[in-house]
Amino acid sequence: MSGVFVYLDNSNIFHAAQDLAEERNGDMNARYRVRTNFENLLRLAHADRPLEKAMAAGSIPPALINLWNRLAEAGIEVHLYDRGEPGRGEQQTPDQWLQLRMLEDMVDYIDNPGTVALLTGDGASYNEGRGFHRTLERMHRLGWKVEVLSWVHSCNRRMRQWVEANGVFVPLDDYYEAITYTNAPRIGQEPAPARDTVELDLSSRPAA
Repeated sequence: MSGVFVYLDNSNIFHAAQDLAEERNGDMNARYRVRTNFENLLRLAHADRPLEKAMAAGSIPPALINLWNRLAEAGIEVHLYDRGEPGRGEQQTPDQWLQLRMLEDMVDYIDNPGTVALLTGDGASYNEGRGFHRTLERMHRLGWKVEVLSWVHSCNRRMRQWVEANGVFVPLDDYYEAITYTNAPRIGQEPAPARDTVELDLSSRPAA
């Protein structure tokens, strides 16, 4: 199969983008003004190849509704859950919901594996046999092509080394200006210009 399956760990990607925005601008306020251009981020993930599906998960506080609407408008299926709902346990966290979807797709397409493009830097729980890294290994053993897109400074070293040896690592840093933009400062913040995204150039983007 030539199709791409995209899974977005939005919290991990966004918070690391905030760190990088502050570092690049030398301004703490920059971390609160940076935003994600989800259309370009999704296109970077599938790189104009046939897109089978794109998924993300998160929580439902009203303050985040605009964020989730923007993901949906970009063509990303969003699953939301209530962190405060009684009976919810650790297994219902967004990360583990995404990992479950990855494993389900691995089984559903066992005779026709495609390419998994995972956007995260989270390689936690590897030693316990869980987490994104372990899920990628399982998919790779069954014939899936594997790609990880992550900010360099926040990507788990072991996971990155494994992906570089067995698939493709795409450093989001190389596309920072195309997958982020910044809002104008709020009242009371230091003056600074807003920044639009630049055109996304996929010519140097590696692919599995």
